[in-house]
Formats: sequence, structure tokens, C-alpha cells
Amino acid sequence: MRIDIVTLFPELCQSFLGASILGRAADKGLFEAHCHQIRDYTLNKQKQTDDYPYGGGCGMVLYAQPIADCLREVIRQCEEQGRPRPRIVFMTAGGQPYNQQIAKRLAKCDSLALVCGHYEGIDERVIEAFADEEISIGDYVLTGGELASLVVADSVLRLQPGVLAEEQGYQEESHWDGLLEYPQYTRPEVWEGRAVPPVLLTGDHGKITDWRARQAHARTAARRPELYKDWCLRHPLRPRRWKRSERAELIRTDAAWEAAAAIYAEAWQGMCASLCTPAYVAEHTPDHMLAEMKADRAAGWAFYLHSTAGVPDALVGVCHKTGEIGRLYVRQDARGRGIGALMLEFARKKLPEHPAPHLFVLDCNLPAQALYLRMGYRWEGVHKVYDPAENPDTVQFCRELKMVYAPTKNEDKTSGN
Repeated sequence: MRIDIVTLFPELCQSFLGASILGRAADKGLFEAHCHQIRDYTLNKQKQTDDYPYGGGCGMVLYAQPIADCLREVIRQCEEQGRPRPRIVFMTAGGQPYNQQIAKRLAKCDSLALVCGHYEGIDERVIEAFADEEISIGDYVLTGGELASLVVADSVLRLQPGVLAEEQGYQEESHWDGLLEYPQYTRPEVWEGRAVPPVLLTGDHGKITDWRARQAHARTAARRPELYKDWCLRHPLRPRRWKRSERAELIRTDAAWEAAAAIYAEAWQGMCASLCTPAYVAEHTPDHMLAEMKADRAAGWAFYLHSTAGVPDALVGVCHKTGEIGRLYVRQDARGRGIGALMLEFARKKLPEHPAPHLFVLDCNLPAQALYLRMGYRWEGVHKVYDPAENPDTVQFCRELKMVYAPTKNEDKTSGN
């Protein structure tokens, strides 16, 4: 790959590109970088590159002519090397927000030219004439585009084959697949009373991979919910196949009702421990939940109990009158095995008379929302609000959201994991 930076400070850019990992990669010929001084292309004796803006205002604006001539020279050099026209990117405050997906796209270019703005900006006419796109690295203003161009250059060049020692080095990083990276640890095992998570010391790579995946999902959901929502929408999920040891049956016997009530109480108490008062949580015993389910059954609900090797581990309910799916709970020690997705799909198929079944979920229950999004459910609005100022049993404000099954065509056909 060839990368060109059009700038008023080529020395600054060149020193960065010649240092550390990028510097070693350039020495190996894994890419070539050229930094061009805009002043070298001015037509006035003073090497002036800017002037006052038409229409008045503070600051100075970069001339179109020297930038245009510099870009023409970059294009000529690429042609001389047998390269296609470079993709020309202007670094501007009004450009599209930069992210890893754009970095991956730009990394596929044979040649890339980055133009650094300065002062009040660049004459719009040269942007209109040459720019393939404009990019901003964030919602803030810098004194010049050099730092922004180096951010783009670094993120693009490190994706070139051979720049990093291992391809896995960037495929597991934050934002590569839309998720934040899992937490990292090194020696010593205990530092100032803080220990490394035990799973990382087991040597069991399967368990470590699973732990890291869960951490990446949890961290992204908590810190960047908008990223996690986007990830869920781009990664539709189909449930795994049923195992021979699994079965789901309509709850009829007293033993099945008691097992379901125990699963319901355990999951509900765990979910609501931080949302409700301890006294209110304590009220929701298995007996209390059993009474709730019996009342729901009288109102038209049917409940199904999932078992693995004869041991009950999940519950789901459907209402044939309204098309609602509810009471989807998995026993704590059975989570992470795909049972929730399995039972959600099972419940939907139990409602053939309702092509768009719905369910309700708390806005703070991010794992459940992620599951529902990946399986084709979409938010329709707020169903209830739980406000501590109005409800004495509530200690944390939260909302109950309604989600309706509305998959896209791609989600109907795509498998996820």
C-alpha cells in the first residue's frame, strides 16, 4: 500500500510514520509513505498558503490551488508506479465519523491520500473537485488535520499484511467486529490485592475463549450500548439444534409446576435485586411465583418446562389470546448453553396464529435485549415505567419496553452464533 499525506507539517507526520511498529514495517517494504509540503506548490514568492475568508469572519482559509497541484502530483506519481488513482480523503470537522469499519475499508485501497486542513479550513472548491470522502475522527476541533490524518494512517497501515506479528493481534481488538475488547491481565497474579480472573490461569483455551467473549459482550453492552445494539442487528442468531437429552413439555404435573416456580423465583430475584427493595424481592418466593403462573394459566397462558437429561433448567410461557411471550427464564447454572434462544424460538412457533408475537423486557436487562434483537424482535415503545418516586417497592428508575417480532429477510435466512 502507498499512503500520501498532504500537509503543512510533513516532518511531524514523517517522524510518526517512521517510528515503532510502522517504522519497522516501512523498513521491510510492507508499505510506502510520502509526506508532501503544501507550501512547495504555492505560486507566490512568500509561499503563502492561506488568506482571509470571503464573507468575513475570523481565521484564515487554505488556498485551493496548492492543494490541488499537490494532489495532481500525487496522482501522477501513483500512475507512474502503475497504481490506480489514490482514494483522496480530506480530514475535516464536518466529515463522517471515523470507525473501525471505515479503517478496514480504506485498508483495502492500493493507495490512499490524506489531506490535512488547517486554520479555519480549506477552500471548499478543492474538496468538491478532488475529495472521494471527508472524515472526522471525533466531535471536537484540532488546530490542524495532521493528528487526524495520523490516526487514520495508523489504523489503516496496521491492518496491512505483515505489519503486525499476528493477524489475530487486531482481529480480537476493540471495534474489529463491533465489540469492545475483553479485559487484559499480565504478571503478577495478584497486584495490590486484585487477582487475575481464575479462568485465565486454567490453561483451558475453550473456557478462556468463552470467558473473553462474554466479557466483550458485557463490556460493550454496559459502556457502549449503541455499539452493542448495532452489533446485535448485524449478527442475527438462529438457535442451535435440540440435543437428544433435551425436551420441552407443557407443564401439567405438580412436580413440573414446582420446578418451574423455582426457576422463575431464582431468575426474577437475581434480575430485580438491584431494582427493588429487599423486602419486595424476598416476597417473590417459589410459592409466590407458582400462584402467579396459576393465575396466568387461568387467563389463557400456557407454560413449558425445558429439561436436560431429566433436570428442569428453563421456563417459557405463551398467551394464545394476545400473542405475548413471557416468563422466559433459564436456571443460573444452565446459562451460556443457548437454552434461552432455543426456548424463545420454541415459544414463537407455539403461536402460529400470531405472526408477530411480542414480549416485554426491562431497559436495564441488556443481555435479554441483545438476545431478542438478534432473533428478530424490534422495539415498539415503552410499556410501563417504574419510578421510585411513585412506587415504594422500586429503588431504581427503569422502563419496561415492548418488543415485536419483525425480522428482516436477511435475518430469516442468516445463521449466527
